Amino acid sequence: MKLFPKITIYDRYIFTQVALATFVSILLFTVVWIAPEMLLSTIKKALAGTYTIKTAILILFYELPLILGKAFPVGLLLGTLFTFDKLSKDSELTIFRAVGLSFRRIIAPVIVLSIIVTGLCFITGDKLIPYSVNKKNAIKGGYISTQYIYTQKDKNDIPTKAVIVSKFLQTTMYNVIVLDFSKKQYNDVHQLNNIYHAKTGKNYPDKWVLNDITQYQITSDGIFIDIDKFDTMNILEGEDAKNAFTLMTYSVKKEREINNRDLKNYIKLLKKENLDEEYRYMLNKYLQRFFHPCVCILLAIMGALLGFSKPREQKLIGFTIAIGCIFVYYITLPFFDLLAEKGVLHPFITAIFPPVAFLCAIIAFYKSKDL
Repeated sequence: MKLFPKITIYDRYIFTQVALATFVSILLFTVVWIAPEMLLSTIKKALAGTYTIKTAILILFYELPLILGKAFPVGLLLGTLFTFDKLSKDSELTIFRAVGLSFRRIIAPVIVLSIIVTGLCFITGDKLIPYSVNKKNAIKGGYISTQYIYTQKDKNDIPTKAVIVSKFLQTTMYNVIVLDFSKKQYNDVHQLNNIYHAKTGKNYPDKWVLNDITQYQITSDGIFIDIDKFDTMNILEGEDAKNAFTLMTYSVKKEREINNRDLKNYIKLLKKENLDEEYRYMLNKYLQRFFHPCVCILLAIMGALLGFSKPREQKLIGFTIAIGCIFVYYITLPFFDLLAEKGVLHPFITAIFPPVAFLCAIIAFYKSKDL
């Protein structure tokens, strides 16, 4: 038995039919997703003068990759289901089986197409979505974050300094408070030596610099003994400054705004800084980027299985099951995200469980069909 069967007219026919149906399904899904609220909101802002026509078009354009990330698996499922349902109703599948084609051989072109779509889905999640979302945010004016806290610790994991940033925009920080801890510790409460307040601060590649600073010196009894003012002060330097800026920058971003390489580095930094909940959540989302595209292959097989029906069988049944599977898959993802974040299950388990559940459902459905 050859590993790669020879490409026949049948393969080209099925591949073309499923590809066209998938393309139409993706197009319809995109239109339905973007039309009701997003398009109306953008048009309202354009008419109100908030957006120019060019800006409105760019915002809608940069929204497309995010929609396509969900449209690829859904479109492939519906496209495969529609094609095989039509082939079944026209008795073409019966003919294919009569000439000796097995179920595996019949769906071989679909598997090839699903692998291509899987690649597109992976590239979309890794490259296109982070690029488009960041472009869209830049058009809207970027991020203004509130209340970021970075704690600097020594080798014994004891806090030495805490930096509280009220707001920041790119490399500029506003209303910064620095808590300078004493080496003394009482009942797990770290005594303060100084409190610094700065109106603004600036991040540089190797340091954080504060401007217009007020210093409050504190005794061991928690009493202010002196208040001083000065122009500038370095608060973080070297690797600490770099790590703090990375954490602060990514703290306002969702995982879809970060490409795989940067997300992997961010996860390592979260683990190093002992930010456990954020580490587990991001690790779960990172692993999903590899498992989620593979769902395209499983959905293609499921669509083919649902399409194998009797001539008089209701078409609505297959489509209802398909929509139900998609709904269950996407609605349970946040639940598994929460399980990973809270440490109930390991992120690898929460990331791989939905595809494995689909695989089990496909195996059970395949046996029930007796193909």
